[in-house]
Amino acid sequence: MPMNPPLTAGNATGQPKPRDDDMASGTTARRDSAAYRDFRAARDQLLASRGDLEAARAFPRPEGEHFNWALDWFDVEAEDNHAVGLRVVDLDADGTLLRETALTFAELRERSDRTAGWLRAQGVVRGDRILLLLGNQVALWEVMLAAIKLGAVVIPASTLLTPDDLADRLARGRVRHVVAESALTPGFTGLDGDWTRISVGAPVAGWLDYADTAHHTGAFTPDGPTRAEDPLLLYFTSGTTSSPKLVQHSHRSYPVGHLSTMYWIGLRPGDVHLNVSSPGWAKHAWSNFFAPWNAGAEILIVNQPRFAARPLLDAMVRHEVTSFCAPPTVWRMLLLEDLTQWQPPLRELVGAGEPLNPEVVERIQQAWGVPLRDGYGQTETTAQIGNAPGQPVKPGSMGRPLPGYDVVLVDVVTGAEITEDGVDGELCLPLTSRPLGLMAGYQDDPKRHAESMAGDRYHTGDVAQRDADGYYLFVGRSDDVFKSSDYRLSPFELESVLIEHPAVAEAAVVPSPDPLRLSVPKAFIVLTPGHEPDAETARSILAFCRRRLAPYKRIRRIEFADLPKTISGKIRRVELRGQEEKLHDLHGAGAATPRGDREFWEEDLPRG
Repeated sequence: MPMNPPLTAGNATGQPKPRDDDMASGTTARRDSAAYRDFRAARDQLLASRGDLEAARAFPRPEGEHFNWALDWFDVEAEDNHAVGLRVVDLDADGTLLRETALTFAELRERSDRTAGWLRAQGVVRGDRILLLLGNQVALWEVMLAAIKLGAVVIPASTLLTPDDLADRLARGRVRHVVAESALTPGFTGLDGDWTRISVGAPVAGWLDYADTAHHTGAFTPDGPTRAEDPLLLYFTSGTTSSPKLVQHSHRSYPVGHLSTMYWIGLRPGDVHLNVSSPGWAKHAWSNFFAPWNAGAEILIVNQPRFAARPLLDAMVRHEVTSFCAPPTVWRMLLLEDLTQWQPPLRELVGAGEPLNPEVVERIQQAWGVPLRDGYGQTETTAQIGNAPGQPVKPGSMGRPLPGYDVVLVDVVTGAEITEDGVDGELCLPLTSRPLGLMAGYQDDPKRHAESMAGDRYHTGDVAQRDADGYYLFVGRSDDVFKSSDYRLSPFELESVLIEHPAVAEAAVVPSPDPLRLSVPKAFIVLTPGHEPDAETARSILAFCRRRLAPYKRIRRIEFADLPKTISGKIRRVELRGQEEKLHDLHGAGAATPRGDREFWEEDLPRG
């Protein structure tokens, strides 16, 4: 059932006091408000423009002064809506069902009202920062909705953070309240401060019990209008190339901005959407919160103690998943199975987090007959670029600019805009047509903020090319692109060739210092099951690359090793680069450089 219930008289319980022009109490008043009408008009045009990217890009931008997504959109759409809005499925290590919880949109509305009222009774007020340390459990969605209604600012955090990480979040985030899983509360031991402690799960001494929200009574009434530019979210970035930045988003930039993400995924009312993403990271809000509920789709969560492809695929069939999003690492793990054995009613398949290699795109298409569409965005934005639904997909390409975004390429040295096709440049967003989904800025870091917005453009720090059809090809992080014999090399391009080899499950390419060429490409490789990390496997991979790469791009060194990743799953090439530089600084870059037991150089292996 779509999340578009018929107009009703509504129930004033939990609705705001009158305000300004359209603030009479009750859901009917909100349905008649400019905030709701503008958002609905934008959403509906995007839904109607599937397959017509130009029409979608002309959607009317909701730009009113006031907007509160939970009150002005979610609550209105959820009234008397008994379709499932959230389903959480918990599996054990063998894939056996432990529990399943399904909540309708109407239930989520009522529960989040009670949660908001209870949090207010504990001292949470507009503008307070709430650190949220929860896994994929119902309380996460309840607290998110409640915080938006209250006007509080949420700092989502990964459940894998260390005590030092938590201390950093508490201090830099200026946290006033913490909502954490009971099992994770020991991580706060010794972290003193005047902040409210709320545990979810078993009671914890010294912490308030979140279970008390179920007994809270009384209507929730907001304390006034929410400005669309008020802060809503603070995200610590995953730190692939530097220390985590603190990104601030507003009530406009993420809820409204994620209309672009909804369009890219191709979500429709009544869809069942599954996204593999951990709480605490921006992609979780993209695909497990705002984009599905912008469309009126069901969010399906499949929790596993450790990722296993088969139980996930079984769940996709059992729950009739129509839309599926996963990072490239998960797509590669899924391809270790014969996907033709599972045939869920899929219509949309997308990947994000890191670029999708062409080999992965083609194999998924062969297995399921559904195009796997890549997209691009950042914590600082919503989905900027994507292979849009109903449009031709170019494997290896990020796609074209999505509704709400204009994109330019800029010369990294001169700052001049690049107009030629096929030329490397930094992806930038012109601020003269400021994207709806662009962050408000980096908190407490004016230097970094000024650098990111220099020249009246937002600088992504990513390098790409544009082809004659307007599709953008990812080259790499500006920090990841490197020179070898004076040629600029893209790690992504070389990694895309490597994973076509049947022995390669994952690969990361970095420069390895060389006295003649300055540096040469070195690949750190994770093998697929059944292949040994020995000289014969290395010889086979190097020969494979020789046949497919120009001599100046050739992989010259291989090391079989696990890949360091952020806790959001992105490869930390910066760590591998540092490892190489340190090794060669210590021992020199010549042939006498020590090598690991699983490292092989091209010159060591006769071609035979």
